[in-house]
Parts: sequence; C-alpha cells; structure tokens
Amino acid sequence: MNIQKWLLVSFILTSNAAFASQAPLVSIPTHDAFFSNLAQHCGKAFEGKVAVDNQPSPAFDAKLVMFVRKCDQAELQIPFYVGDNASRTWIIKKTGSGLSLKHDHRHKDGTDDSVTMYGGHTQDAGYNQIQSFPVDQYSKELFAQQGLPQSITNTWQIYIYPEMFTYRLVREGREFRVDFDLTKPIPTPAAPWGYED
Repeated sequence: MNIQKWLLVSFILTSNAAFASQAPLVSIPTHDAFFSNLAQHCGKAFEGKVAVDNQPSPAFDAKLVMFVRKCDQAELQIPFYVGDNASRTWIIKKTGSGLSLKHDHRHKDGTDDSVTMYGGHTQDAGYNQIQSFPVDQYSKELFAQQGLPQSITNTWQIYIYPEMFTYRLVREGREFRVDFDLTKPIPTPAAPWGYED
C-alpha cells in the first residue's frame, strides 16, 4: 500500500471513530420519553415521604430529598438525601441496549462504600412513565460477597408523573417505596458525599 492510500485509510478510520464517539446512543421511544420526563426537572430538588415499607427502619424517619442534580444526553445523577446522610446517588444511564440504574454509595469522606454501584438494567420497553430495573449480574455477585443474599432478587422501579416521582424496591417479602412531590420544589442541597458543587 502506497503512502497516499495509507493516509486515506487512516483518515477514514479516525473519522469513523470520532463520529462513533459523538453519535447518540441508540434508544427506543419509551426509554427516551422516560429519560426526558426525568431530565426536565434537572436542577430541582423535591421532598418526599416513605409511602410503603414493610420492614420499617428508623433511619428513614428523617427529611427525605431527591435532587435531579446533573443531566446530559446519556446520564442523570439524582442524589437521595436521608436527613444529614448524603451517601446515596441514583445514576440512570442510556446504555445503547436500554437504561441502567446504579446506586452510588459513598462514605462522608467521599470514598466508596463496600456496597456500591449496584443496580439493574431494563429488560423490556417499559413505559414513558415507568421503568423497571431487575438486578444485574454484577450486583448479584456483590450482594453474595457482602452477605446480602436476600438482595439478589431485587427489582427497582422508578415512576415519573407530572406531580410525583417514585422510587420503589421490591423482592419476595420486601417492598420499599418513597414518593416525592414534584409540585413543590425546595432549595437545592449541597453536593452529595464524594461529589463537588
């Protein structure tokens, strides 16, 4: 191959790679609509309350706040504050084969909790207002290693309606649900642990 052909091939390959890195992730209408319904609240925080908890924990007897803190075309970061505890951030991503939900758990110094980045991935189209995230393989292995075998059948669900955002965890014998009132934005909190304003 002469130098001109080599340069042309190199240019085409480089151009294709650059285009691929800028191309939007493939998605389907229900996933896009769900993502957009959440993203429209970017920069706003809302107070919520526990609506269902069949194994009540005193930890949740506190002010509950969700903050749609950071949004781009592929990822939403939504910290969940429980009183003064800012250890939890929900991360929803477009993956090219659906949507993923991860739970980023940090210590107050910003370091990772031993149980972090667990979650699930959509397995169907879902709905514009509702998506389900059955537990993924990484999370099953993490839960098994950390002595949390009851969590390997988790499914997380997120509902987004004009007046309400709901986070729900279900598995056999367990249901936990928090509803947030989207009609009354509140002052935005500081960055969650491990993140910066």
